Amino acid sequence: MTDQPETAVTRRNGGSGIVLDQTAKRIIEQLQQDGRRSYAAIGKAVGLSEAAVRQRVQRLLEAGVVQVVGVTDPMMLGFSRQAMIGVRCSGGLNAVADEVADLEGIEYVVITAGSFDLLVEVVAEDDDQLLEILNRIRAVPTVTATESFLYLKLRKQTYAWGTR
Repeated sequence: MTDQPETAVTRRNGGSGIVLDQTAKRIIEQLQQDGRRSYAAIGKAVGLSEAAVRQRVQRLLEAGVVQVVGVTDPMMLGFSRQAMIGVRCSGGLNAVADEVADLEGIEYVVITAGSFDLLVEVVAEDDDQLLEILNRIRAVPTVTATESFLYLKLRKQTYAWGTR
């Protein structure tokens, strides 16, 4: 098994986005199934040597295409309150998104189109900590309104949307 000379990760014309070869896509799909899968096992599945898979995974990591992390269940770790907070704001969305993202306790921030300008995910130990985080969001000068959506029960969470 040898690595093909093709490039696993290339930039699209104009620099917007990444083009992956088929082997890189198959490696990513293997990692999405099990992020702890060995390079040898991945190599066997995609037809490459362990060393070739290691090099390709390193290129994917360096390019920011993938990250391999341990995902925890916040409830199992004592974080009893999770919420999505819809945020309306005035002014530049990038600036307020960056300011909110820098706040402690904020896990996820996206700029959206629709009823809210931002969606912010929060993981807190309890209602008091959630209230503190919510007050910090509301203290950002360009935030005009928030609406909180408390998570009652997680029914599905996957990261296996594949590749294209």
